[in-house]
Amino acid sequence: MYPEAYIQFLVQFHAYRDYFECHEILEEYWKEHDFENRTSVWVGLIQTAVGLYHHRRGNEKGAVKIWAGARRIIEKNTKRLFDLGVDAKSLLQLLEKHQSDAKYHRPFEDMNLPLIDPDLINQCTAECERRSISWQHPSDMSDKQLVHRHILRHQTAEPEKRLHQKRNI
Repeated sequence: MYPEAYIQFLVQFHAYRDYFECHEILEEYWKEHDFENRTSVWVGLIQTAVGLYHHRRGNEKGAVKIWAGARRIIEKNTKRLFDLGVDAKSLLQLLEKHQSDAKYHRPFEDMNLPLIDPDLINQCTAECERRSISWQHPSDMSDKQLVHRHILRHQTAEPEKRLHQKRNI
């Protein structure tokens, strides 16, 4: 019912908390399926994850800016989000809260997307169980590879090997 890339995005988002990888997964999917549409629901979800990535690493200004764009896109895609098992109204409230937190330099907090389809949640949690990871586990702020991936990814091949294992387990 749901694209495999979307399930993998949700697992990265809610279990690994690898927001950079969330971006990578959905950007690839978006480019293959809806690239001409710059206000695609996929872009809104990508921007939601990218904002979290920026805020977690202390780039509050970047987070505020990217979430402003995400909110505009989410507002245009409420029906499509519903079809993807997400409560768009609640997501908009979460984005507003996180945007305010970043703007006023409040500490980073992970976000859990407001999923409303029990079957989707079960599918994601089953994938997490298969990988022996915890659903809605908090970010490991001590993991520099996780927090600063875009900077550190070229410094060693080991993180990319680990990422490959995460995707294919």
